[in-house]
Amino acid sequence: MASGFFAILDDIAFLMDDVALATKIATRKTAGILGDDLAVNAEKATGFLSDRELPVLWAITKGSLVNKLIIVPVALLLSVFLPAAIKYILLLGGLYLAYEGVEKIIEYLFHRPKKEHTVIKATPKGTAAVNLDNEKEKIKSAITTDFILSIEIVIIALGSVADENITIQILTISAVALLATVGVYGIVALIVRSDDAGYRLIKKSDDKGILSKLGHMLVKALPLIIKFLGAVGTVALLLVSGGIFVHNIEYFHHLFPALPATVKEFGVGLVMGLIVFLLATGFKKIFLKDKHTNKAQASH
Repeated sequence: MASGFFAILDDIAFLMDDVALATKIATRKTAGILGDDLAVNAEKATGFLSDRELPVLWAITKGSLVNKLIIVPVALLLSVFLPAAIKYILLLGGLYLAYEGVEKIIEYLFHRPKKEHTVIKATPKGTAAVNLDNEKEKIKSAITTDFILSIEIVIIALGSVADENITIQILTISAVALLATVGVYGIVALIVRSDDAGYRLIKKSDDKGILSKLGHMLVKALPLIIKFLGAVGTVALLLVSGGIFVHNIEYFHHLFPALPATVKEFGVGLVMGLIVFLLATGFKKIFLKDKHTNKAQASH
């Protein structure tokens, strides 16, 4: 009986070794996407009042965990029963990421300041309501983007263990999904709270000495880091989306073979994003025009 117990322990140990090795390989293959995920979510998790940063980040992290709980079992089931569907899900996700990347670029290049008469002096209560709405909107956007990037992470990780048995697949994908969430949002939390750490160092050192200089450096560095991550996050959206199209559509895969892969993926993501943006903008204009026309007819 004792020998049977130790045999079970041996089997578990061998299984854990296999899972650890498979997880290491899968994590290495998804490292690029994890970097993109970090850049995108760091940009989305900033821009809030200091005392709201961690609650907002925790809300996004919970949403990310829910995303993984949905994606992992669905991906495993699809890989067994309907593997062709994974490709189309990836392509739809790629269209969304490309659209979001292009939207950010167009907003940056052609953003127009609001006219003065549209600015309303809000009461403290009204300001709180506006801030809460802004929080909800950014949290929703961050969770949606995380969902698309999580699909890509899970699918790539799944592909790296496709030849393993189902037990190793389940444990490996679960480990990668958990590491992606904890690792990415843990680093994001460190980034967005670095200025608070800087202020505490300044206060603790009475604004003197090495600690004070380090504190000032952290405070001054955060806005630059956020701007840098915002730019990197936008490029990352286009690279990830372009990579999805290039790796899953034969025409794009063989298009411009002399171009470096990164340049081609960025270009494809940019073009696809522009197409989706123009279609979405046209649809919105038509929809709003019809809505206004119906209102005008109803008033008469």
